[in-house]
Amino acid sequence: MAQRVLVVEDSPVIQRLIDMTLKSGGFEVEFSDSGTEGLEMAMTCSHDVVILDIGLPGLDGWQVLEALRANEATATLPVIVLTAHGRSRVQDEADSKGANMALSKPFNPVDFREAITSLLAA
Repeated sequence: MAQRVLVVEDSPVIQRLIDMTLKSGGFEVEFSDSGTEGLEMAMTCSHDVVILDIGLPGLDGWQVLEALRANEATATLPVIVLTAHGRSRVQDEADSKGANMALSKPFNPVDFREAITSLLAA
């Protein structure tokens, strides 16, 4: 059975790149382009990992992450923060808010897929 990935990302270009990268690796991918909708999807559907942009309409990625960690059903759901913001600042904040990993845009598709695969294998 394919592992399910929820991608909460508002850029159609990044969505397409992630879609091609993950589907070629055998993942099932769903998308949301807003924090509010992404949070609802994460709470109501079963996913193996969430890839979460920070700069989102509605709730921002940090608010979504905090809500996921505060809910018993999603508290341990693996979350990867994906952002174009400064890497060290984002990594520190991601760690403090309970993200499993922080990745920067732009990203190498092979490295991106390998990071997700290794997180899910752990």
